[in-house]
Amino acid sequence: MVGVTAPYAGTPLPVVTLSVVGPGATRQVAGQVARRARSGDIVVLVGDLGAGKTTFAQGFANALGVTEPVTSPTFTLVREYPLDRPSGDDSPSSALATLFHADLYRLDTLGDVEDLGLAERVEDGGVAVVEWGDLGAPVLGPGVLTVRLEAGDEPDERVVVLEDGAGRWRDRWDDLVGSLAPWDPVVAVGSGRGVPTGGAPTVPDKLTSPSKQEAR
Repeated sequence: MVGVTAPYAGTPLPVVTLSVVGPGATRQVAGQVARRARSGDIVVLVGDLGAGKTTFAQGFANALGVTEPVTSPTFTLVREYPLDRPSGDDSPSSALATLFHADLYRLDTLGDVEDLGLAERVEDGGVAVVEWGDLGAPVLGPGVLTVRLEAGDEPDERVVVLEDGAGRWRDRWDDLVGSLAPWDPVVAVGSGRGVPTGGAPTVPDKLTSPSKQEAR
């Protein structure tokens, strides 16, 4: 692995790319991200149908202590999981009180996404993981962490790309990259394809993304 040095002052955070084989490995990677999550974080999951977005969400939830089944909230839109962290846990995620698991696939406009209030819900002890999150990223607030999942060369292989374009994870990035060492991550500056954030977006008639268009 190529070493990187925090805190990347004045420079974009490097994009991290790794390859995993099997759902279990996807969940393990998600767990490493979850253990470093903080109040106010939103993790946006991007990928085609079957790419592993729900699998990633399951690993994320399990690492935060969720024991009940985690399924995609396609029809309920958002599921809320209270978190009861064990005493003595000194990880960054130890102060989290609630996990929000959202799925934007059935929504049509950015206004619909904004109505979910995810950015507001995570402000006080919350963290959100959002499937099809690229569809609503402009209204999810600055600093979302983008996790892109793509099919690899082998049937059970997935390429996972992590990108923080706004630098919210700046002081955690080295630690996160180090935790992913078992999957031999490739670290590079400026090679990601993250999602736009912030500003006052113009609400389109329909939410679109290449993955969603292909799925339909």
